[in-house]
Amino acid sequence: MKKHFVIFYSPGSFVAEQTSKDIESWDIDKAVKMAEDIKERYGATPYGFCFATRERADDELDSRETERSGMHYLGGDVLTLEEIESRNDPKDNTLISNMKCNKWDRVVENCNSWRWTQQLRDNDVVLEGANNAM
Repeated sequence: MKKHFVIFYSPGSFVAEQTSKDIESWDIDKAVKMAEDIKERYGATPYGFCFATRERADDELDSRETERSGMHYLGGDVLTLEEIESRNDPKDNTLISNMKCNKWDRVVENCNSWRWTQQLRDNDVVLEGANNAM
């Protein structure tokens, strides 16, 4: 048995809120459309999603994840450490420290509902034209 899912991530109080939905295939356009209906606590809406495939054999009780995509961000700004430092905003101090400590070369800042900033990895994608207004 094999099944595909799309996992939506929305800003949360301490960690991201997650909502998982069945999807027939790893269809980016369909997932973007599905994101419009996701609302989490305090009205938070998704900043992105990833796909996952789960499988199990007939003799297995539980499924296991066999494949996962990178994040697909619903819009956002890709920022380097230099760009963030040049803003000269004291609110960025923790972000700057985290980027230096963890050797992140870039982050994505998304403002679909609440500002959410995290590392942009090599297999992540920022979708053009997606909602990014705060």
